[in-house]
Amino acid sequence: MHYTGTLRETHAQAREDIDREFGAVIDGETRSAASGETFEPTDPAVNEPITTVASCDEADVNAAVEAADAAAADWGAMDATDRGDLLREWVAAMRDHLDEFALLGALEVGKPLEFARADVENGLDFFEYYASVAVAETGEHVRTGDDSHAYVRHEPYGVTGQILPWNYPILLMGWKVGAALAAGNTAVVKPPSPAPLSVILAGQLAAETLPDGVVNVVPGSGSAVGDPLIDHPRVGKISFTGSVPVGQEIMRTAADTVTPVTLELGGKNPFIVFPDADVEEAAATVATGGMYNAGQSCDSATRILVHEDVEEAFREAYLDELDGWEPGDPLAEGTTMGPLAYAGHAESVDDYVDLGREEGATLLRGGPLEDGEYAEGAYYRPTVFDDVDPEMRIAQEEVFGPVQFLFTFSEYEEAIEIANDVEYGLTAGVATGNPSVAHRAAADVEAGSVWVNRYFGTIPGTPFGGFKQSGFGRECAAQAIEEHQRAKSVNMAIDDPPY
Repeated sequence: MHYTGTLRETHAQAREDIDREFGAVIDGETRSAASGETFEPTDPAVNEPITTVASCDEADVNAAVEAADAAAADWGAMDATDRGDLLREWVAAMRDHLDEFALLGALEVGKPLEFARADVENGLDFFEYYASVAVAETGEHVRTGDDSHAYVRHEPYGVTGQILPWNYPILLMGWKVGAALAAGNTAVVKPPSPAPLSVILAGQLAAETLPDGVVNVVPGSGSAVGDPLIDHPRVGKISFTGSVPVGQEIMRTAADTVTPVTLELGGKNPFIVFPDADVEEAAATVATGGMYNAGQSCDSATRILVHEDVEEAFREAYLDELDGWEPGDPLAEGTTMGPLAYAGHAESVDDYVDLGREEGATLLRGGPLEDGEYAEGAYYRPTVFDDVDPEMRIAQEEVFGPVQFLFTFSEYEEAIEIANDVEYGLTAGVATGNPSVAHRAAADVEAGSVWVNRYFGTIPGTPFGGFKQSGFGRECAAQAIEEHQRAKSVNMAIDDPPY
């Protein structure tokens, strides 16, 4: 599925192909917001509204939590195998709509169609993974004497809340909602305001395959929907992916009701190129790691640390690789990078590029794409700074765009010091031909995930989460099931037989 024509023509055609009402999904039905209010998410490629979406508020959150609470007992009591079967039915329904998901992702986030489809398929893999892991879950028996029997029950929280980011809506829905449901909880999902459409579609398909109230989707702003969801006394667990300031505010709000939270809050991730690395392979890997999804990934490889012995060869190969990441129409075949997700974010990225110049770093290439038909969109070219001092703000703060920063080091310890000298600790990449260096660096770098001679290595079964201000809690693995359950100890006296 691709479109041909000018940029505006292809996107007008695509918007006409959307044949769906985008309301809240509550208790198994799609409905308007209680207030009747709506909003229009914008297509970042052409800066035009895509469609109309229900703009919900606290009344809708309360209705969704009530529906989820009513469904929680039966869903939680259901055999894990039966829950897993229902989750797979939901996944099958979503797979039947892959083309629609891809189109919505291209329009609301700006992803190239192939990448949008791949991200959805990746998210569905996590739903299926959690369904299988929950079935394999075993109980715990604690050794005691002959006069007692002690064991541990793992019980769901009941209603859980998921606040999703705009960069990977369905992928992160798979990480969060998949784990919550497999663990026996129901879900109230707040989709990202700039990109609510694919999450609403997923909720509508859930309404066709799962019991009413198990999955509820409430679109709206953070203040109108997110705040009352976090603060609701019947919500037993919150999971959030987003910025550090918002994550901190969620922690403060959740503290009032002592609600446990899982937070994934972004990164300033290093990629270290050691002198024994395959330079051309490392260049291709880190270009993908920094430019995929226009650099709008919490785990994007933004800080490139290159050993001085291979600096020149690496820079030449790396800059050549970036030629394959020039932005274009996300609906056109062969596009590798679309626009940034919305105009305000493009302005933020451009502000950081201006800051880099002011701080004295050398801009090797990049900047906004403002030519011809792209002038109205939120387009940004692959951007690279050299001569970056680790203390510069551009070296410390998350830009969240197609911007990478080059550093040079001479000793192993210097590379590790630069890699760890930020407030974040989400992911890291290492390029080396020496297994000992790889293992040592993986141990020394302060990050929740370290990928060696590759990037974006999160697969079902590998825990994902951050150190330091990148958050806490783990997703994508069995630990995510555990984080959505409460442990209860039971100790029963055993008397001698009465006969």
